[in-house]
Amino acid sequence: MELAQHISRRFDEDLEGLRSSVLAMGGLVQEQVAEAVNALVIGDSERGLQVAHDDHKVNDMEVAIDEECSRIIARRSPTAGDLRLIVAIIKTITDLERIGDEAEKIGFLASRLAAMERPSNNYREIRHLGRHVGQMINNALDAFARLDTAAAVEVVKADSVVDEEYELISRQSITFMMEDPRNIRRILDVMWAARSLERVGDHAKNICEYVIYMVQGQDVRHTDLSRMEKAARDGGSGGA
Repeated sequence: MELAQHISRRFDEDLEGLRSSVLAMGGLVQEQVAEAVNALVIGDSERGLQVAHDDHKVNDMEVAIDEECSRIIARRSPTAGDLRLIVAIIKTITDLERIGDEAEKIGFLASRLAAMERPSNNYREIRHLGRHVGQMINNALDAFARLDTAAAVEVVKADSVVDEEYELISRQSITFMMEDPRNIRRILDVMWAARSLERVGDHAKNICEYVIYMVQGQDVRHTDLSRMEKAARDGGSGGA
């Protein structure tokens, strides 16, 4: 009995260590996105390049967590909820790594835009979109930490606002390019930055779908919002 309890306690510690590592990785990518957006908004070329060059830190964390997941699967043969947790973690770190990739892109764009003439609004639209997306990342990580399905659903809902903001930026950018073709290169870079932020929102949304899967055992990818809310509340027809 004591041996069984010891093994169980060590397994719980392993799983908690995984969760902590995911949150540390999430904190890093959240910081990277914020730094990249700030570099673009204030025109800091060096800061943008630093964000881009630091992407290897995110990649290293993904590899380390993935290897730890493989080790736990091999040694512990997890089942049911424990297995769902590990599967969800593997998926989550993939999305976090991709958020890091988008931060890297924004960092390079920030460096390039810093050498161009700045618009009168000082990239207000990117600052606003970046703030919204940053909050989505924060809330997604919080939902992951607390295994809070209701909070996860709220992040999914917030993604529609990000999509709307991105569409607005795209339409405005096209109008600006038509009005003054001399600014086409700069405006295209702004559009690419906005596109990266929109993708970050998508990845934050994905993480919240994995939270619902962890808690309720229900795969809510590619489902409408009403079914997702039902699954988050009671597990739908496939709850654990």
